[in-house]
Amino acid sequence: MGSGTTRVIVGEFLKGEKNPKIIGVGEAETKGIRHGYVVNFNDALSSVRLAVANAEKTSNIKIKRCFLAINGATLRGDMASGSSIISKADGEVTSLDVRKALEEAETNLNLNNRKVIKSFPISYRLDGKEVLGRLEGIRGIKLEIKALFITYNSAHLEDLLEVIAEAGVETIDIVPSPIASSQIVLSEKQKIVGAALVDIGVETSSLAVFENGLLVSLNTFPIGGGDITNDIALGLKIPLEKAESLKLGNSDEEYSKKKLDEIIGARLSDIFELIENHLKKIKRNELLPAGIVFIGGSSNIAGLEEFSKLALKLPSKIGTSDLFGNSKTKLRDGSWFTALGLLTSGGESEHYSEGSFNNMFKDLKRSIKSSLKQLMP
Repeated sequence: MGSGTTRVIVGEFLKGEKNPKIIGVGEAETKGIRHGYVVNFNDALSSVRLAVANAEKTSNIKIKRCFLAINGATLRGDMASGSSIISKADGEVTSLDVRKALEEAETNLNLNNRKVIKSFPISYRLDGKEVLGRLEGIRGIKLEIKALFITYNSAHLEDLLEVIAEAGVETIDIVPSPIASSQIVLSEKQKIVGAALVDIGVETSSLAVFENGLLVSLNTFPIGGGDITNDIALGLKIPLEKAESLKLGNSDEEYSKKKLDEIIGARLSDIFELIENHLKKIKRNELLPAGIVFIGGSSNIAGLEEFSKLALKLPSKIGTSDLFGNSKTKLRDGSWFTALGLLTSGGESEHYSEGSFNNMFKDLKRSIKSSLKQLMP
């Protein structure tokens, strides 16, 4: 559910096939949502219902359940640490010890009306020494864990889930949009050596940083491609539709290229300044060998890669994906990558039962248990 467009993709998993087959798509203009939160419930509901109806029509399937990707100004990653004393008498680390350490790390967060969506263990220490690889079979006294918790404003999340439920669709699981996109845009090698995925949406831009195969940082900025479009419309005194076409280089009309470049460059500078400041904060500026990969509806701005290389001093490129190489042409557009990435989450659908998401706000242990798959082999 983006601020500009709501997109639905229906996939079918065939036996023996690694990737799902796309059998239906649907989209609708998003109304009633700003910066990732609901401002008009009925408008947002109409958008979801229309997108779902279009997907049902093309797939000939009644949609009752979904994986939901969320983005927005309140989506971010918070780092926290926790510890636990090994419970077994022989000192062998168990999943219980890991869970207790992760629970303590979460309690050490200052959530302040925020909800934990996902948790990603980053590192472990046993009796003060870093542990690499699996924990199973290792013995010690005290386990320490450092983890990244992806959080979202609780009220905003509840409103989004209520819209989906009112549309007659049960949410199986929530996946932060940058994580969904990264599954089909970034290679495992890129995630290991160090890469940043930047999604330039209509009203927000998100930054997800990967290193050693792990998500190590996630942040969202309240500025996006729509701001660039607005600037062009104001600067050149033209309608928004023409401004959008100019921004993406799809217009044949003659305007001063120098002035257009200045307008686009000024707003991109704002976005890159926010990205650079965050990379400095986590000590990764100019230190990501796989560079910056751009996706989102505004990733096709002419000159974006060159501007990024100069501003961030990192390799830069527009994200692509060969995972669904035989798909419809429009699905190769970066604005569809989040929805496509959700399909890979559906590959684990056998782990989800009917009503499995109903107690999300009552039982935090569910998200903790799911994250243990990341911890234990």
